[in-house]
Amino acid sequence: MTRALLALGSNLGDRVRYLQDAVALMPDLVEVSPVYETDPVGGPEEQGPYLNLVVRLDTDLDARELLELCHRLEDKASRKRDVRWGPRTLDVDVLWLDGVRVDERDLNVPHARMYERPFVLAPLEHVAPDLVPDGWERDFEHLGVWLVGDLDDLEPLPET
Repeated sequence: MTRALLALGSNLGDRVRYLQDAVALMPDLVEVSPVYETDPVGGPEEQGPYLNLVVRLDTDLDARELLELCHRLEDKASRKRDVRWGPRTLDVDVLWLDGVRVDERDLNVPHARMYERPFVLAPLEHVAPDLVPDGWERDFEHLGVWLVGDLDDLEPLPET
């Protein structure tokens, strides 16, 4: 079994339900971070805030199989890929797989931008504190990242 970390985000429709449904389908789930609401980074200016979390799996799935899982979960949430970094019902990314490095066109492990994204670092700190640099918050004080609560305790939030 290997520790794997996946990031999930949603900023369209019933964001809570999309995250809850995806987490419920995760194999080998060990831990779910709290949910954070965050300002969008990149993409169209008119998009609404995201809900983000990170899950930890202890799994035998390899990096490619994890990417396929991410795509299946996104498809189940009717994810559309119309605009790069645009609004989405569900985004699931492979962040990390202990001891594994992948550098391919459609898959990079560790995720190429995970240390540049406060919406990843804030929830990641709960499930894999060993991977989060000390003082990371100082670099991102200007970006909005707000703790919402535990996914199981959340009621649907207003749709964005």
